[in-house]
Amino acid sequence: MPTMRAAQVASPKGPFEIVEREIPEPGPESVRVRVQACGVCHSDTLVKEGLWPGLKYPRVPGHEVIGVVDAVGAGVLQWKPGQRVGVGWHGNNCGYCDSCRRGEFFACQVALQVTGFSFDGGYADFMVAPAIALASVPEELSAVEAAPLMCAGVTTFNALRNSGARPPDVVAVLGIGGLGHLGVQYAARMGFKTVAIARGQDKEAFARKLGAAHYIDSQSKNVSEELRKLGGARVVLATATSGEAMSSVQGGLSANGVLLVVGAAESLQVSPLVLITGSRSVKGWYSGTSIDSQDTLAFSVLSGVRSMNEVFPLEKAAEGYERMMSGKARFRVVLTTGQ
Repeated sequence: MPTMRAAQVASPKGPFEIVEREIPEPGPESVRVRVQACGVCHSDTLVKEGLWPGLKYPRVPGHEVIGVVDAVGAGVLQWKPGQRVGVGWHGNNCGYCDSCRRGEFFACQVALQVTGFSFDGGYADFMVAPAIALASVPEELSAVEAAPLMCAGVTTFNALRNSGARPPDVVAVLGIGGLGHLGVQYAARMGFKTVAIARGQDKEAFARKLGAAHYIDSQSKNVSEELRKLGGARVVLATATSGEAMSSVQGGLSANGVLLVVGAAESLQVSPLVLITGSRSVKGWYSGTSIDSQDTLAFSVLSGVRSMNEVFPLEKAAEGYERMMSGKARFRVVLTTGQ
């Protein structure tokens, strides 16, 4: 039988293993993708460390996948071999529970599936995914450019376009790392008065290059005061994973402003007084479905948004993962298969 390489985790907290597996066959309503690139996301730690409920091992992580349709299963009508596609976080949902019937697919109560968690992901030469999970990839984006947009990109883009902010509202992005460097670009291209917030004056030039109109050094300035000088932020997109940093910006929200959390901090403190007196709110945001990913890719082509990436070959998946975990990557890590 033909075989492929895969970087699997055999047990919770186990090391990455490069193994040979049979190339899988797509079942009904599924598609086999010949993987070209796969982003390494911090959420992959949930697989590596066994923190996601119900995980079955061995498991191949990876939910920022770009490749080419290689084969289709019975009942697949919308995809043909040779098409460029991406697979993101949201793998599938039942379609009939109350949440799905309301269009809240991320909250499916019956059969929610996550790529690289519920089924094997893109740290491999091939993967099989539900046809509903696929997004079309524009030719203008290379596989490496497109891969991080399937999670980091769609999370920030989708959060901003659903935030309630309207141009030229003040929108601040807290943190300019793996998520934030994309958030700043999207906010600026959407027409918001974009404010970047980060630690250290040395990051200002980079933030302005990304499109920020203003920069706040959180080490030397009171962030809330600086945001109030600008009229208050209609939205603060919190991409940093520091609950303390998130808590510090609440006072800089405008009336009806939203602290929109996409960075997975362990906890944060919220002031009821700040919320009540300005009718302000704190809200989390989930990434999106395949059509949201497709919109993200299309907007990125239209507006020139690009992820900044470090590239590792598949056989160095462990090294790429450790680079991501170190926090030193500039700014996303992408694995490539050479296909």
